Amino acid sequence: MGTQVLPFPATAAPAAAAPVAQDYSLFLRRDPSGQAEMAFAVEGIDCAACIDEIEDGCEALPGIARARLNYTTHRLTIGWDAQAEPAPARVLEALAKAGYRAWPFEADRLEEIDNATARHLLRCLGVAGFAAMNIMLLSVSVWSGNVTDITPETRDFFHWLSALIALPAAAYAGQPFFQSALRALKARSLNMDVPITLGVLLALSVSVFETLHHAEHAYFDSAVMLLFFLLAGRYLDHAMRRRTRAEAGNLAALKAVSANRIEPDGRLVTVPAAAVKPGDEVMLRAGERAPVDGIVLSGTAAVDESLVTGETLPRAVGVGGMVHAGSLIHDGVLRLRTTAAGEDTFLDEIERLLDKASTARGRYIRLADRAARLYAPMVHTTALLALVGWLIAGASLHQAVLIAVAVLIITCPCALALAVPAVQVVAAGTLMRAGVLINSGDTFERLAEIDTVAFDKTGTLTLPEPSLSDTSAVPAPLLAVAARLALASTHPLARAIAAAHPQARPLDNVREVPGAGVEAEIDGVSARLGSPAFCGCEALATARAEAAPDASLVAVRLGEACAVLEIRQALRSDARAVIGELRDAGLKVVLLSGDRRAAVAPVAAQLGIKEWWAQMRPGDKIAVLESLDAKGHGVLMVGDGINDAPSLASAHVSLSPISAADVTRAQADAVFLGEKLAPVAAALNVARQARHLMRQNLMIAVIYNLIAVPLAVAGYVTPLVAALAMSGSSIIVTLNALRARQGGGAGGTQMDATAAPAGVKARGARQGGRVAA
Repeated sequence: MGTQVLPFPATAAPAAAAPVAQDYSLFLRRDPSGQAEMAFAVEGIDCAACIDEIEDGCEALPGIARARLNYTTHRLTIGWDAQAEPAPARVLEALAKAGYRAWPFEADRLEEIDNATARHLLRCLGVAGFAAMNIMLLSVSVWSGNVTDITPETRDFFHWLSALIALPAAAYAGQPFFQSALRALKARSLNMDVPITLGVLLALSVSVFETLHHAEHAYFDSAVMLLFFLLAGRYLDHAMRRRTRAEAGNLAALKAVSANRIEPDGRLVTVPAAAVKPGDEVMLRAGERAPVDGIVLSGTAAVDESLVTGETLPRAVGVGGMVHAGSLIHDGVLRLRTTAAGEDTFLDEIERLLDKASTARGRYIRLADRAARLYAPMVHTTALLALVGWLIAGASLHQAVLIAVAVLIITCPCALALAVPAVQVVAAGTLMRAGVLINSGDTFERLAEIDTVAFDKTGTLTLPEPSLSDTSAVPAPLLAVAARLALASTHPLARAIAAAHPQARPLDNVREVPGAGVEAEIDGVSARLGSPAFCGCEALATARAEAAPDASLVAVRLGEACAVLEIRQALRSDARAVIGELRDAGLKVVLLSGDRRAAVAPVAAQLGIKEWWAQMRPGDKIAVLESLDAKGHGVLMVGDGINDAPSLASAHVSLSPISAADVTRAQADAVFLGEKLAPVAAALNVARQARHLMRQNLMIAVIYNLIAVPLAVAGYVTPLVAALAMSGSSIIVTLNALRARQGGGAGGTQMDATAAPAGVKARGARQGGRVAA
């Protein structure tokens, strides 16, 4: 096959506000409820207060059901009502009017702009630093001369030199603050950069006024040093957000840029990954990442699916196996038929789940948002009162103005606005590395309130796919025949037999008998696989059923030889250890299953679960959950079947394995990857630590303001010190949030028994996976 390379679309210039093409259909997707959804990248977000401005502005547009902005990634997710016609152009227009440049979200393009922003901040920081050092030299000369013998003419000359350096330097270095403040004022709103801009302009204005009137004091040094320290804080904040984004998982790095598509005539063509559509055939070779989700048509390979399963060891994949986008091929060659491409792949689903975790609003976030929104008017009022009060007390105009400037700067609510989102983003990344993907923002808060864990059995405590049990008593020839016959059947139990013998070769003359099994001839000998009655093994099956009531029985016959195979859904390898860990942490564990009593009892006994229910319908499970809730218990429901979806929605908080049905995953507050239960324990542990850090950050922000504001109003804080304090408080809460990385691990962590609450009262009614505020 010849190889042809098609040209890739050129990357758009970062400065463009939106794509030239007005067709946004490629960027739109519909969620399971039928709502249209689209992600935008937004440029010009300089502070956490921008979140409310953008979200509120977008949600005011007709037809938009929700708008969620991720402050860390600058990703705005817009969801339209199911009956509304999506209008991305209207969203872009509204953002432009508010002073924000936006375009359909592209990770690579956003990274370019992020790098450009970092470079611009560094240039502004360099200009401010250069100006501050030179003006400080002039100021020292003036200060020392005021107590010695400096002449008024020399002092005025030094002041004018300072003005000549400070004014153009402030005009350039202050761009990040001035532009942000101007955007806010144009949108008739206030953000954190408005008081900063007002403070800098006031300091410069007072200095120019004092210089024109030959006064002893000018404050060009304070204004420029103020900008220097604010820029240093903003650059550090920008760097930390980039680091936090990396903690949350750089999924873009797992996406293949190109794909080797096999054309109908057999040619191999290298195309952009976005050009591959469902049904297309692609080829994967060693060292390549899968650009799509697909089923293997031919070939075998060792595939690293750690993103999907959480396992670090490569998995052997052959014909009929599933390969997900982002999986790495270690060796071998695979030919895939694409089942999902673009934003419909499993990798993109993970990215959306993670983005929801970072943008959804929980109780602590709503509290911080309300405080930050009320804070801006209070800041300006306090600064004005300080100015007027000091003038009445007899202070000079420049003294009163400098105190007002210090109040404006020190009370910027950066720490308050960042207190909760910073923890949320880091904790979401920590859980992702532990194999848990959060689907609802307040999941952290509700997980931290859990004192009871209710498990479903099939597919949750057990593996989703059935497997052959002990076959030591079954003759090898019969096992080989069973595997070859099983390859011709689509029955789940037949798949379990075939999976146990991957080296088996299919038979050509297999005939399927509906409701009974399959049969064929091997070297002139009749061979059958199916029900015991179909294979003539009823007596043997009856005896085996009495000894193994929890197993499904399949019979195999070759001529006169007959055997019965036991097929079970094996327990997850760490189920016993995780259940024990939950009990040791003081949590109550119960089992709710729709399976037969004979199948549930052995599982409960193996795991040491004393409270269990069998043969439960969905309504029965809900009744048990409501009974536990009425007694004051916070219940975590873990289930995977479609029949579990109602109970997942009614529980205080819910998890499901990634193998669960789509409707079940849609109802769950979080999903966990892999074939182990360790992520369940990790989720509870990280959630408790996240709640602790959220409370801690809010306390830090409150204490900071209780101390800083009175000192500034009393005149003990200069604008320079105010800038240092404001930047320092933001850095402290961000650094504290990074401690959430320690709460999880690849296989889960030991839980804190002291953190389990004794009971949880009236937490609010569950509505669509959230707690109604």
